Amino acid sequence: MKEAAARIKINKLLEAAGWRFFADDKGPANIQLEPSVTLKPHDLDALGENFEKAQKGFIDFLLLNEKGFPFIVLEAKAEDKNPLVAKEQARKYARSQNCRFVILSNGNLHYFWDLERGNPYVITSFPTPGSVIGYQKTLPDPKRLIEEYVEDDYVVLTQRPGYAAEASWKSEQERPRFIEVNALRFLRPYQKKAIAALQAAVKAGKDRFLFEMATGTGKTLTAAAVIKLFLRTGNARRVLFLVDRLELEDQALKAFKKALANDYKAVIYKENRDDWRHAEIIVTTVQSLLFNNKYQQLFSPTDFDLVISDEAHRSIGGNARSVFDFFVGYKLGLTATPRDYLKKLDKKNATTKDPREFERRLLLDTYRTFGCDDGQPTFRYSLLDGVKEGYLINPTVVDARSEVTTQLLSDNGFVVEFKDEGGEDQKESYKQREFEKRFFSKATNQLFCKIFLENALRDPISGEIGKSIVFAVSQNHAAKLAQILNEMADRMFPGKYQSDFAVQVTSHVDGAQQLTINFTNNNLLGSANFIPTYKTSKARICVTVGMMTTGYDCPDILNLGLLRPIFSPTDFVQMKGRGTRKHDFREQLFDEAIKENVKQPKKTAFKLFDFFANCEYFEKEYNYDQIIKLPKPKGKGGEKEDNEGDGIGGIAKSYEHLGEDILATMREEVIGSEGMKIDRMLYQKFETTIRENDFIVASIEANQWDRVIDYVNREIFGKSAEFYSLEKLRKAADVDRRITLREILEKIFGLIPRFKSKDELLEEEFSKFVADYKPEEAEAIPALKTYFKAYVTSDQIRYIIESGHLTDLATNPVFSTRDFKAVPSKYRTLIPEYIKDYVSLNQFAA
Repeated sequence: MKEAAARIKINKLLEAAGWRFFADDKGPANIQLEPSVTLKPHDLDALGENFEKAQKGFIDFLLLNEKGFPFIVLEAKAEDKNPLVAKEQARKYARSQNCRFVILSNGNLHYFWDLERGNPYVITSFPTPGSVIGYQKTLPDPKRLIEEYVEDDYVVLTQRPGYAAEASWKSEQERPRFIEVNALRFLRPYQKKAIAALQAAVKAGKDRFLFEMATGTGKTLTAAAVIKLFLRTGNARRVLFLVDRLELEDQALKAFKKALANDYKAVIYKENRDDWRHAEIIVTTVQSLLFNNKYQQLFSPTDFDLVISDEAHRSIGGNARSVFDFFVGYKLGLTATPRDYLKKLDKKNATTKDPREFERRLLLDTYRTFGCDDGQPTFRYSLLDGVKEGYLINPTVVDARSEVTTQLLSDNGFVVEFKDEGGEDQKESYKQREFEKRFFSKATNQLFCKIFLENALRDPISGEIGKSIVFAVSQNHAAKLAQILNEMADRMFPGKYQSDFAVQVTSHVDGAQQLTINFTNNNLLGSANFIPTYKTSKARICVTVGMMTTGYDCPDILNLGLLRPIFSPTDFVQMKGRGTRKHDFREQLFDEAIKENVKQPKKTAFKLFDFFANCEYFEKEYNYDQIIKLPKPKGKGGEKEDNEGDGIGGIAKSYEHLGEDILATMREEVIGSEGMKIDRMLYQKFETTIRENDFIVASIEANQWDRVIDYVNREIFGKSAEFYSLEKLRKAADVDRRITLREILEKIFGLIPRFKSKDELLEEEFSKFVADYKPEEAEAIPALKTYFKAYVTSDQIRYIIESGHLTDLATNPVFSTRDFKAVPSKYRTLIPEYIKDYVSLNQFAA
């Protein structure tokens, strides 16, 4: 019966995918059985009996192409057998028939195997004939992909191939305007590193990749470069770009059209249902494919050679993962906040204690889904990296607490005394989690809004309240806040707004997705409200719950309001990330006279209003070592956007505070380049790992440094759960030079009090030089020191000196011609020779 059941299921799957046992009006039969087996229409349902025990062995299906030639070998096994046991048998048979493709199936579990690409891949449906015919046209050549040279103009060469020969580009004065007018998208250094990391992963045999990149670092542009890489090198014929929200669908399409339209066509699937096959890039939402399992009806597993999942930590959750796993081919995940559900988990106990929970963790863990089993992405670029390199902005935190919220945040909570029905005195305590769920206070909401408006950053062009996003507890709370903000705006700006200053943007509001797009495009409920030639949204504040947290791109945001407690680090990072992008407000101004008089046209800061001590929570209280809890499985209707309910346990009564509320404390803190604790947590465990290692401790006590360094490189780097590396530890140390592994170990064991800065080390090295050569020209020592430091720290200076191109010093900002002339002639060659012999340049690199 197991053989029969498997055969019947396989027959149905083949027919559902468009394969034919018999000729019909759609064409000739394209399924051929073993040469010894003949088949008539009335035999089809009966052919399941003992098919594995046929006289000549297993009965294979040979699927034919449109010309009737062997195309795919389908090897069938009984339901109780793993189809992979037939792998080598199928390979042999496929080679004999000159077939590139194999399907292995037991009726329930199926594998599609491209013999030119590597390993069998699990599929949930059989591919259609037409899809595999198209797929066959792409013959993968990983070598071309690996060796493709990607420079900063990789995308620009598609946008404007001859840009480098144009006069406006050659002129340094005209070049910035030329780039702006033509919207040329040059890759930043870290974006090129991301692509290089992907190429290295392909070289290592991987076909899944994860880019963990902070909000505002250009994930979509990086994706565009990756798409061009795969299409240009012939390693992809068609790409699927998955997003999890409608507004992101339109946003991605526009980005791909701007970047790649000259070479490749991009379309949104729902707008091109009939001719999507004519495009190389298909953009769609996961939700639209999930509805009634449309993805299985509309697509074949081999329709796409590369699938990119935007906001990957969300698009693999729940049923959405089935869409992602449906397709064969390369997979790339993009996210700022991956979910590491396996972190700190005792896997041995987890598999026996609750195997179902462990299985869910495996399925939902972002790193594992994208082939990063060690918990490290293919490439990472953090908010701290972006701030240090000048691409992103850290917030100015405004921590404001009222008398009510101070009590809600206290250990005891906000205590309410009352008499029960029997006349007995009772007490009820409310915590911050219950704000706007069981605990309500109109006065507190009004105070929040007042503080926000009085302290918000203003637009540098028009002087009005800067564009802002306010995050509320629930949809009802969002409605209240929008009403309060509009009432206050009437008083602050008489006649300027007609209840369109603040807008509720939540899923209950019709057209909410379009509202978010209009806010980005500066036409939400109108624009140019203060200056006719300045395009900026008339609506200044969007009040939302969760709609504008992930992937929402609006660089001119100046204020964020956290009018809700937050307990998820992922949510906190995403919300904070809405403000980190830089922006030049002159891009929206069409009056040259006004442009010239704008004092601070560029966004250099944004304010994060925190009314529930969220920043303090993630700085001091949140346990970063805890095992992340799994989200509750979604019901048929999905989870509510705002998780509204009756409160904790749903038992206690709600309470409305009718009294006044006043500001208790408020302080501003500019977050520096060191960032918040949540941004720098990755390597805090390295010191513990090293100190607890008996071999390392004993070797250091014996002063056997070579032995220790060799051991750490072999046994610690790349092998621990945290996947430490020297480069990552250097970043975590935040020193302005390249510290050595020995220095890191010395600091851990207290052998040095701190890491010396680059300048301190330079002073030490120059002192050694002076001690050795004892220059008699005392007045020349400052010039010698300047020369010494410049030669050590600058590749360009070393090249100029060694090549003899001394005229180049005239335009050098580090070491000028005047500086060189101040150096006595005998030291001009002596210092470089000394440095080459005695100074390690590596430690002075950034």
